[in-house]
Amino acid sequence: MMTGARVLAEMLDGYGVTHLFHVPAVLRRTMVELERHTSIKRVRPHGEASAAYMADGFARASGRPGVCAAQVVGAHNLAAGLRDAFLAHSPVIAMTGGRDPHTKFRKVYQEVDDVPAFESVTKMNVTIDAVERIPDMLRQAFRVATTGAPGPVHLQFAGNEGQIDAAESKMDAICEPQFASIPPFRPFAADADLSAALGLLAGAERPVIVAGGGVRASRAGDALVALAERLAIPVATSLNGKDVIPGTHPLSVGVVGTYSRASANRVVLDADLVFFVGTETGGMTTHFWKVPPLGARVVQIDIDPEALGRNYPAEVAINADVRTALQRMVELAGDVKPDRAWANVAAQHVIDWRLEFAPLLESDQVPMRPERLTAELTDLVPDDGIVVVDTGHAGMWMGGMFDLTSPTQSYMRSAGHLGWAFPASLGAKCAQPDRPVVCFTGDSGFWYHVAEIETAVRWGINTITVVNDNHSGNQSKRGFDRVYGGKQTEKALEMWVFTEVDFAALAEEIGAIGIRVEKPADLAPAFDRALSAERPVILDVVTDIDALAPVAVE
Repeated sequence: MMTGARVLAEMLDGYGVTHLFHVPAVLRRTMVELERHTSIKRVRPHGEASAAYMADGFARASGRPGVCAAQVVGAHNLAAGLRDAFLAHSPVIAMTGGRDPHTKFRKVYQEVDDVPAFESVTKMNVTIDAVERIPDMLRQAFRVATTGAPGPVHLQFAGNEGQIDAAESKMDAICEPQFASIPPFRPFAADADLSAALGLLAGAERPVIVAGGGVRASRAGDALVALAERLAIPVATSLNGKDVIPGTHPLSVGVVGTYSRASANRVVLDADLVFFVGTETGGMTTHFWKVPPLGARVVQIDIDPEALGRNYPAEVAINADVRTALQRMVELAGDVKPDRAWANVAAQHVIDWRLEFAPLLESDQVPMRPERLTAELTDLVPDDGIVVVDTGHAGMWMGGMFDLTSPTQSYMRSAGHLGWAFPASLGAKCAQPDRPVVCFTGDSGFWYHVAEIETAVRWGINTITVVNDNHSGNQSKRGFDRVYGGKQTEKALEMWVFTEVDFAALAEEIGAIGIRVEKPADLAPAFDRALSAERPVILDVVTDIDALAPVAVE
């Protein structure tokens, strides 16, 4: 006989879980068992969405499921936080309290039916109303979260705090370690299909690879680069796939799509064959299906059969694990290296982009230009660094202007939630405590979860957070100019201009290290200090409110 709490604790430990991000009170008895019988850290942030983002960052940085939890009254907030993990195919296991079958429909305090809220942001959404179902449902949660295209799952435990964990039954805490990380399965492709794809690539004059987050999830960056080098094919990436090839590699043309680099869009638009690898060909990656245009010739590999041909009918569609498929393509390609003038044309697009933006990338202007900030970070992030980036202007600046310089660096970005990056970076650091973790966000994004500075201090989660601080959400400027007929009124500014705040002073008050940077030359010494610090660091970088990220080339 075992309590559900003891089973949960032993199974989470058995699956290699090291952190549980939770907002009390939920699964109280389980929390006790975790303390008594495991070394799992029970990290308590200041909001349920933050808990979900931390679990998401943990999962993306480690390749292992991140775990988060909340009581019934916070369940909808947790569900909202899972949206980013769902969009980015991140394996997160969310546990909440829920309605007790014995008191349903009796107006229990704080209670609503939370299950529907999780339906659209999970791969699996179930209730556990009998304690003896905990073992099989938790095993299934790990299976579903990690297999195929990964994603979040939700387990709702009966009781507003999941008190069913206190009940007893005859149970075995059996784990399946195969499903403790992604990918648990690596399905192979048929050689005939891979040879057909190679034939099309060899016959094309201007092929391009567009690599997505599936390459990252499969840990296939080295295989992708090997194939690109063997066939002399330029590589563009989605934002989720940015770290599968260093931005300084001769075949890298940058991030393609909406939050992009002009050189990447130009190369993809000029291509006569697009090889989509591990990407869903969504609106952001293709700039709403204009880069490449609908009707483009396409080859595609994805582990999710539903992704194949979704937006671009493929001449060859391959359902397989990306890494195994690319490795086999390298073997089948042989030793012949084509002499493609096209690779030089693509490289020239990158050179032209760098020449065009050199004045801004090297600018000494005060307040600082964001382009200069991203160029500095390209030089400053260590070779083993993990870079975690917000959406909005932060995603545009870093997606288009920042370069990874080493295959051992990692890059993670928000799939759409402003404010995601700071809590996610804390989760990433929990997953990879020996690697430097650098968060890049704007002040607009930082305000969402600024309270998590205290969480970082309390738990000793020593990340570096770079705040692009222009006291505004100035990505909105273009949109409001447009709807006001060309130029917005002064009163319109109240919708996107904020109070000027010294985030460095705020960080110091909470117990972190705060450094305010007002001149470009001061950034490098500040960053060096942050790297050697033994506390969380907030770098409050004052930037130009009038600087707008360039719009996508189409």
